[in-house]
Amino acid sequence: MELDAIINQYKSSFLTQYGSRLWPEQLQAMHALQRCRTSDSGETYVQCTQCKEAHWRPMSCGHRSCPKCQNFEVTQWLERQQLKLLPVEYFMVTFTLPYQLRALAKQHQKVIYSLFFACVSSTLKDFGLNPDKLGGNMGMTAVLHTHSRKLEYHPHIHLVVPGGGVNKRKKQWIKLKGKYLFNEFALAKVFRARFLEAIVQKGLAVPSKTPDKWIVNCIHAGKGLPALKYLSRYLYRGVISEKNIVANNNGLVTFKYTESKTKKTQLHTLKGEDFLYLVFQHVLPKGFRRVRDYGFLHPNAKKLLLLVQLVLNIFIQVVSQKERPVFICPKCQSPMVIIAFRRPDKSR
Repeated sequence: MELDAIINQYKSSFLTQYGSRLWPEQLQAMHALQRCRTSDSGETYVQCTQCKEAHWRPMSCGHRSCPKCQNFEVTQWLERQQLKLLPVEYFMVTFTLPYQLRALAKQHQKVIYSLFFACVSSTLKDFGLNPDKLGGNMGMTAVLHTHSRKLEYHPHIHLVVPGGGVNKRKKQWIKLKGKYLFNEFALAKVFRARFLEAIVQKGLAVPSKTPDKWIVNCIHAGKGLPALKYLSRYLYRGVISEKNIVANNNGLVTFKYTESKTKKTQLHTLKGEDFLYLVFQHVLPKGFRRVRDYGFLHPNAKKLLLLVQLVLNIFIQVVSQKERPVFICPKCQSPMVIIAFRRPDKSR
């Protein structure tokens, strides 16, 4: 099942029911996905280097919410992150906003998501600086997800954290001992206090019945690569893979997902327009970055990361940027080159 076909079929009823609740970014995402790999997104003229076969090919939309695009960007991101991996134990830390705050987050996405990143990163940094816990400046990669496996609105941030830190005063690397990072309940308590204070400082009201206990999950992730691969699947793609859409009949769309507790595959069936709303409610505000690096993994800390790698005796390879896959000729299977571009017709 292709998502653009579902959009074409249910677009009218979707806009009738949910149009007043959609942000401009969500409408733009819908239009981009609808045009993806059609002439409405523009075309490229490609020619075979051997048999000279030539034809026009429709272009991809390039939208970060599209399940068909951005595969190359995912590969590039994962390669960049792998160059930062250290020979230490890694941890996956997940901070989740409680149910009572989700309506506020949905209404003020850019503000709440920014506060979310700031409070999560500062909480982990301060725990790392505590001499009783680690006593060093940590590095971390954080990724914002807004959906559950059932596509419900469920904002949470995953962080991949190397088990160690830099003591700038002593100019030394401090390695975390064992396979335990920080106490989850202590992290949740500090994060809750900081986040609620940040909401008030922004002039927003804290929702009533906000729980006293929040949830932070911290697990050992081995040497880091499995956690990075898990996160990479959700960076530049839509919230659902088209292969998980299993049926579209009689105005109903069915998709499958894996239940987190039982690990069993479940089916969820709902009206086509409701399915589209589930998908497009997760489009992020324009220009908002879903993934961020902190500490010695920040782009501005390349010299510090290099020193850490030298201390840990990591052989640093010079890696050339991976080239985009080329078009293959359907007749002789040789590479094809791009000769010209044709912009979409704006009048249609």
